[in-house]
Amino acid sequence: MSKSLTGYPRADGRVGFRNQVLVMPLHSALCATARRISEESAAVAITHDWSGEIDADFARIFKVMTGFAANPNIFATIFLTLGTPGELEIIDKSKSIGLSNSTIVNVSEIGSMELLYEIALKEAISYLALADQVARVSVPWSSLHLGLECGGSDALSGITANPALGVASDMLVELGAVSVLGETTEILGAEHLLAARALDPNVGKQIIETVARYERSINYEGIDMRGAQPSRGNIEGGLTTLEEKSLGAAKKAGSAPFTGVLEYADPAPKPGLYFMDTPGHDIEQLTGFAAAGINIVVFTSGRGTPTGSAVVPTIKVSTNTQMALSIPDLIDLNAGTIADGTQTLREVGELIFNEIVDVANGKLTAAELGRHQEFSLSRMYGTQIN
Repeated sequence: MSKSLTGYPRADGRVGFRNQVLVMPLHSALCATARRISEESAAVAITHDWSGEIDADFARIFKVMTGFAANPNIFATIFLTLGTPGELEIIDKSKSIGLSNSTIVNVSEIGSMELLYEIALKEAISYLALADQVARVSVPWSSLHLGLECGGSDALSGITANPALGVASDMLVELGAVSVLGETTEILGAEHLLAARALDPNVGKQIIETVARYERSINYEGIDMRGAQPSRGNIEGGLTTLEEKSLGAAKKAGSAPFTGVLEYADPAPKPGLYFMDTPGHDIEQLTGFAAAGINIVVFTSGRGTPTGSAVVPTIKVSTNTQMALSIPDLIDLNAGTIADGTQTLREVGELIFNEIVDVANGKLTAAELGRHQEFSLSRMYGTQIN
């Protein structure tokens, strides 16, 4: 294998393939300031709608916010705070799971939103200068934690981009990397096929139970997922049933055995292929991946979903050539050549593998160049605890 990886080793043993400075507002009222700092510097920022409430979803929000702030692709995080009860808990937990460099800027102490902006911008510029001084070094394949995602599927997704990504995933798992398949709704009807590939029966049972648990939660609301239809965009793309979509989506995981099952935003404990229980919503899944320490994502699409992450480079692979040619500023690779008959599945899989390595080594993705920094908090309850 002539390819090799370079990255930024962190104190806790993880490795980043970016050296970002993140501005993280811990209250929705501070999101505009975070965006302003990002626009005035090379720092990245997120925005969200959480206003500090401690409700039934707080544990899930807490896990996502702490994991995201401590993603290994981050050199430093600047927390913008109001002084609400959950903020210090988030900051302390982020430090305990790997965040080395951080600054807290509290508007309640400063007494001015403009001063908040000025102080945080100065901190961001200072951290960026320090980050620029850090050199890449050679890192092992186990440093790479890959997220497998698809969005806006079409009739070619299960024939071109998804199985080609599966080829790349298999190559990386064989080298000792981590690969994570998400979207529980996207394997509905195909879960038994994934379970049959589990390393041991317990992992297979976990895959089946994860899907069953999701179905129970939906059935409680009176929704029959298996009798439902794909989304309007999927139908327009040529898909007819959810099972058809699931069989195609599952191909992103290649043919490697499943090592384990992860809860939403939980990190993989060792190399191998995993399934993570995530929502089907593209940005919520991508956010959960980042919170789990995933440091690079490949996102296949047949409809041109314009999604990226503030902290995880996201490679976009089109399922058809027409879309790749129509929106080249959103697409990194075209897997439509498989359907065109100009390249084989194996050839495109190797192209995706090479692109993953090149991006890990510093090549910017289309989403990064376009400053796509989408972020969304996943909620399950939304009921206030008094």
